Amino acid sequence: MNHIAVIGAGITGITTAYSLLDRGFSVTVFDRQRYAAMETSFANGGQLSASNAEVWNSWPTVLKGLKWLAKSDAPLLLNPRPSWHKYSWLAEFVANIPKYEANTVATTKLAIAARQRLFDIAGRENIDFDLETRGILHVYRTKRGHDHAARVDGLLRRGGLDRRSVSPSEMKAIEPALHGDYYGGFFTESDSTGDIHRFTRGLAAACLKRGARFVYDADVSGIEPAAGGYEVRWSPAHQHGAVPGAAEAVAVDGVVICAGLASRGLAHGLGDRVNIYPVKGYSITVDLQGESRRAAPWVSLLDDETKIVSSRLGADRFRVAGTAEFNGENRDIRADRVKPLVDWTRGLFPAVDTSKVIPWAGLRPMMPDMLPRVGRGKRPGVFYNTGHGHLGWTLSAATAELVAEEVGHADAGGVRHAA
Repeated sequence: MNHIAVIGAGITGITTAYSLLDRGFSVTVFDRQRYAAMETSFANGGQLSASNAEVWNSWPTVLKGLKWLAKSDAPLLLNPRPSWHKYSWLAEFVANIPKYEANTVATTKLAIAARQRLFDIAGRENIDFDLETRGILHVYRTKRGHDHAARVDGLLRRGGLDRRSVSPSEMKAIEPALHGDYYGGFFTESDSTGDIHRFTRGLAAACLKRGARFVYDADVSGIEPAAGGYEVRWSPAHQHGAVPGAAEAVAVDGVVICAGLASRGLAHGLGDRVNIYPVKGYSITVDLQGESRRAAPWVSLLDDETKIVSSRLGADRFRVAGTAEFNGENRDIRADRVKPLVDWTRGLFPAVDTSKVIPWAGLRPMMPDMLPRVGRGKRPGVFYNTGHGHLGWTLSAATAELVAEEVGHADAGGVRHAA
């Protein structure tokens, strides 16, 4: 295989393209947007957080979700409207509860492996993405929350992560801007934050310089076996005056699916089951001016009770993100879901001016076991790097290397494809 198509130009698609280029492959990247990183990789919470590797498959999470059903501002919200995809996904989610510990440890190891790879890429390509290496502070208001975190800490340590318990006074020393009363916290010095959108766009530019071809505004409608490989078919998307049904095609030797939510349908067409469900998350970006620059924190936070995270993106931006909403492919930005993020900011950092806030919502492509789908499909020359859920930014540099290695091994084996 010499020519590989990568479907999707979010963080997983672009890191995959880069890893393939490193191995000498010719790469064509397809995306339905006009630019890279315009969907889930646009405005996430910013955390590169091995300390957030705990998977959600646990009975406490299920019970909290049931308790929050009637609350429109709950951290986790489920639209009870019947949907076979949603309820079959939830059934698989519950079925994976026995794997909670093993999957949390596996995710931790993957996150740690990704960390240095991402830093190496940024240094090699001189990508400025507002990186802050000040660690991540998890905050807990109650003994019950802190005790649960201590149990999770044991799993994270099994995965190789070093973090430490901190007292309320130590928390204030780590982040002097923090207001409120807390039982305690956990601090992970090795975690960091950065702007996923800036990094992905910078890496896409580096891929272009290294010879990658980008086909934007392209709705990929199918991937069909062709002589010696595959034919990727697409139609123009978002273009004024585009002729409906005016399809184009390109022949490739292999395909890596990194298409977020669209991965499920593309996989089905290739004979694979990739059971991704869209889990909506919200963020706000606070414009920091004047006193707000001094009042906003530089250390990243994760508030486990509210499921809210924060990141400082340079001198003039403060990102606050959270919530999980099971509501299908719904991209509506709801005021009752944004308000808790604004209220959280005002409560913990009262001197920050929240009069200039940009809200955003993105759909996390999540697998029922909370692990990404990385590796080969049923057909020779078909690969997947998708379904990272809320940890795409954290895991992408490692999973890109894993799938590129798989492509390289298939190529070394002289795999060809039947038409």
